[in-house]
Amino acid sequence: MSSMTKIEPLGAVRERVLANLRQEIIAGRLGPGDRLVERELAERFGVSRVPVREAIRALVAEGFVHFETPRRTVVRPLTPNDVRELFELREALEVSAAGLAASRATPEDLAGVEELLDRAAAATEAGDAEVITDVNSRLHDSIVTMAGNTLLTAALEPVAGRLRWMTRRNEEWPQLLVEHRELYEAIASGDPDRARAHALAHVRTNYRSTVRHLFGNDAQP
Repeated sequence: MSSMTKIEPLGAVRERVLANLRQEIIAGRLGPGDRLVERELAERFGVSRVPVREAIRALVAEGFVHFETPRRTVVRPLTPNDVRELFELREALEVSAAGLAASRATPEDLAGVEELLDRAAAATEAGDAEVITDVNSRLHDSIVTMAGNTLLTAALEPVAGRLRWMTRRNEEWPQLLVEHRELYEAIASGDPDRARAHALAHVRTNYRSTVRHLFGNDAQP
């Protein structure tokens, strides 16, 4: 009896192409100004041009790429204003999330964050930028989840990818690990004020580091 080839739904193909392209941009394999050509990407991923076109439109909506002309799509360069606006949003939402997490986190929640911190420590020791970025993003996602507020989660979701893209350029990894451990300890203490204070300090320090790495020492946050 011959086996039948399973056809991947168009929506699943689009999501697969979108996830791959998004990760290539976040990891820096596609850099600012690099062009996204439908035909070339379709050949590379072994798909038709339709899911590639839809994936590119999604990346435009997420703020990763833009249309220089109707026929030319490129990865967007990050501007100081992009960074400022995203970190203002992050400060408003993540500081609140940390305070709520301190009030609502379960022992299981905290154990999950401890495990992420251990993975971040190992990746920092190895200097593995991609794993560090992934684990640190998961850690922040976990704090937002622990806050137990679906509207807060929904508000951060549209910009989560761009925040990963931006913070990927901050390579002060040992300092990030220290700050994340301190933030975890503040949340684990059950003190919302302490958690919010550490979250605020962390976001602002990360903002200054990101600006410095993206635009140089002369940039003014």
